[in-house]
Amino acid sequence: MSTAEAAGAPRPTVIQLSIKEKAALYAAYIPLFADGGIFVPSAREYQLGMDVYVLLTLPDDPQRYPVAGKVAWVTPPGATGARTQGIGIRFPADEKSKILKARIEEILGAHLASDRPTQTL
Repeated sequence: MSTAEAAGAPRPTVIQLSIKEKAALYAAYIPLFADGGIFVPSAREYQLGMDVYVLLTLPDDPQRYPVAGKVAWVTPPGATGARTQGIGIRFPADEKSKILKARIEEILGAHLASDRPTQTL
């Protein structure tokens, strides 16, 4: 039993997110967070600050990127502007997140400068 389990802390939820197209990655990526972040559509209830473990697959990239992030915002069901229900996950300030953020920005390239609406902030 781990220390977190012994202390009664719940284990982080594991979310598998496979993004197959650049447009979907653009809509989900959160460049406003210093270390990057990703929007995960979900009907489950999450609380701000919850630990989540995301296994992220990017377009045209066979590698799965594990991210131990935190819920930074929640889009509830029936949100204004027809926003998709789900959560925004902030990547941790670590080397793996820096690599993942760089990889996402490399894939998106010029799309990052677009003013098209996204599912994020």
